[in-house]
Amino acid sequence: MFILKRQDVEISSIQHPKQKQKIPILTYQGQTFRLLNVFSGNQQEEARAFWRDLTDNHGKVCVLLEEPERYSVWGKVILEQLETEAAPDASFLTYTKACLLLLQTVYLDVEDLLGGRQAGLFEKDLTDVFQQWHFPQADSPKAVQQLLTADPLATVQMPTWEEHHLITLLQELYRLGKEYFGNANFADGVKDILQDMPANEQAQFMKWLNQSPLGQLWR
Repeated sequence: MFILKRQDVEISSIQHPKQKQKIPILTYQGQTFRLLNVFSGNQQEEARAFWRDLTDNHGKVCVLLEEPERYSVWGKVILEQLETEAAPDASFLTYTKACLLLLQTVYLDVEDLLGGRQAGLFEKDLTDVFQQWHFPQADSPKAVQQLLTADPLATVQMPTWEEHHLITLLQELYRLGKEYFGNANFADGVKDILQDMPANEQAQFMKWLNQSPLGQLWR
């Protein structure tokens, strides 16, 4: 429906009426849209294809937001409709655990290879990402520190992230990793990083990962 620039829209967040999280909302000419998917800056074709598929084949009213470092697709929503939404898919708890293991591994590699100062800068950059994209339970430096240190496989209370949060996290983590290390070697060997997860959860996550454009980045 629309291809817009950042200056054309207003982005805010609202409290989900049934879930303990805030969700990003884009407003354009009095209409509201909910974030559906995020693509990195070099995935313009994938973003446009996703947007066209929703509009042409599924009859959705959508916005494609073009920014210098990312593309995002937003679907029209009537805020009152959120009241009828079901709870998030339990499989995303598994994906969240895996994403946090990848996050912690990259962070520890930065600390071990580049030193404490660079690790501190990395943590700050990560906090900026979480705040910019309204990640639930990651809106403060203390919360981010908890995510970087608590064992995801032993933590009972996991952040309630949806698919677009996880996609954004892995895309931004890949971008930051390349900036800090100067190459993408850190994104190899995902299965080795996840070896402590139950085999069925590893397989579930790898299937999800490889079905998305992220599978081209994290291997």
